[in-house]
Amino acid sequence: MIVASIPSNAASVARHYDELDPAYRRIWGEHVHHGYWREGHESPEEASVALVELVEQRLALKPGQRVCDIGCGYGATAAELLKRHDVAIVGFTLSARQQRIGQARAPGFACLRRDWLDNGLATASFERAYAIESSEHMVDKALFFAEARRILRDDGRLVVCAWLEGEHVRPWAVRHLLEPICREGRLPSMGSREDYVRLARDAGFVLTHYQDISRQVQRTWTICLVRLVKALIRDPAIRRLAFGRGVESRDFLFSLPRLILAFRTGAMRYGVFQWDAVSPPASNAATDR
Repeated sequence: MIVASIPSNAASVARHYDELDPAYRRIWGEHVHHGYWREGHESPEEASVALVELVEQRLALKPGQRVCDIGCGYGATAAELLKRHDVAIVGFTLSARQQRIGQARAPGFACLRRDWLDNGLATASFERAYAIESSEHMVDKALFFAEARRILRDDGRLVVCAWLEGEHVRPWAVRHLLEPICREGRLPSMGSREDYVRLARDAGFVLTHYQDISRQVQRTWTICLVRLVKALIRDPAIRRLAFGRGVESRDFLFSLPRLILAFRTGAMRYGVFQWDAVSPPASNAATDR
């Protein structure tokens, strides 16, 4: 587990997304996650939706189910799912700006501004849950999984897309790539595939599918870097974010080359996990609400 040298918490994550809201939306779009190039010729927008479709396939949604979006961003993923499925989705974000957009996103979607680690949901009240690139922001990853297991029914399913530490990462890559990525991206820690499997198992999940799609998503950051450079030239709002002294989160804008190199060297991986809740929640999980 890679741990950031400067601690991060829910407040700093919220500030990160609120401050960088214009950059996220103008440079990449309202899907605050990687694109997934299945064929290789998709546009960035099509690739963003393709990742949602991959998660959708793993969720295997059924009519009438209650679904939890852990780290819903602007609610764009939930809106895509609601186009094709008769389900109800409750999403969680820490960002006030994301919630304002998410609240008006689609019928059947409730966007809450609340910390997942203190979510207030009833036990066994959902059939499905997913987290697309949000588990990285959790201060306590064991509690992240424990809460997901607690709110799911015994036949429930959890799908997680995660930034992961690669295998056999060299010390220089930790020092110059992964730890700075955690620090600049407000990630308290970055786990490996093995870390996630162990934490989920301890919470009462059984891994039923895993897919490494690092090669299919890494193009995201090259596109973002090119768009950022153009935006710095053309867009005064982005220049203010990048060079304004009062913007605490601006360091992440300059972390894009690290992300490109981390993927290309294998220091960082991107995994899609599917877990089924087929055993009782772990005894040390959060108490019923």
